[in-house]
Amino acid sequence: MCPDCEDFVRTVFLLGQLALYADTSGADETFVNAVAPCLAVSLPDPPPGVFPPDYSPDDGPDYPGESS
Repeated sequence: MCPDCEDFVRTVFLLGQLALYADTSGADETFVNAVAPCLAVSLPDPPPGVFPPDYSPDDGPDYPGESS
């Protein structure tokens, strides 16, 4: 597996584990609130092939309050 792929998979896995932890009773919300944004920001670009070639994050419906 390419190094970028490994980083992406590892970070997504950690975000998933953090989400599971956040749903447990007694989870430390301060920890979750501090770590979640750090993990999300550290996501590398997705490996090639994750999204279709014509994918654009700017396409899609307008958000409430936005005009096209």
